[in-house]
Amino acid sequence: MAVPPSLALSDGVRIPQLLFGVAGLSAAETGRAVRIALDTGYRGIDTTPGTEAAVATALAAADVPRQELFVSFKVPAQGYDAARRVADQALAALQLEQADLCLLDGTKGAFPDTWRALNRLRADGRVRAIGVAGFGVAELRRLIDASGSVPAVNQVELHPWLQQLPLREFHAERGIVTAASSPAANTGLLADETVTALAAKYGKTPAQIVLRWHLQAGTVAVAASATTTRTREQFGIFDFELADDDLAVVAELDNGTRV
Repeated sequence: MAVPPSLALSDGVRIPQLLFGVAGLSAAETGRAVRIALDTGYRGIDTTPGTEAAVATALAAADVPRQELFVSFKVPAQGYDAARRVADQALAALQLEQADLCLLDGTKGAFPDTWRALNRLRADGRVRAIGVAGFGVAELRRLIDASGSVPAVNQVELHPWLQQLPLREFHAERGIVTAASSPAANTGLLADETVTALAAKYGKTPAQIVLRWHLQAGTVAVAASATTTRTREQFGIFDFELADDDLAVVAELDNGTRV
């Protein structure tokens, strides 16, 4: 079974470059999907609010040591006290004393106060690393300037149609890992002519081409699926590499499209 490559976060924690995400899945779908993902070889699970209990049940049933797993959860921007309560509830639902990553999700509301709560969670040993989701350069600057603390991860929409180069350059300068929450543009890229041509060239599927591009771009891809076939397909990206000239072809697809 292949082992996904990982990236070192700023505090030394390592994050798998391919995470299994459960956004958009019901509680019933989440438990089954996570079990399939773990059986397939995924070791990183990116939860969303409301899915934690289903994920916990799947993790408990899996024959995977805790030290091999990477589990993240999200806290909306809502102020210090509310964020602490939500984080405690999420950790209780996950049945974890310590999660690997907590993300401040969104830039509306009192996100500097929420960030202060996440820093406290890390200091208390409740999470190993903290990051954000959906932040642009301006919001990152405001957060860092206000707190003196740099997020380990920023999870944003990122795919070949929206490559976010200025944001990724800022991340590189500050040691922030970029995570892609919609790595295939909500499946839109799977019908892109350039991507399908590369799939034919490499004997792979369009999804595998896109996810391989993410790995070689140095980002973390959050792949989601409710089906066994698609989950296994998305995991089959570790036995080939895109050539430099094909990476250049994919780079030309950047057109600012958001999904």
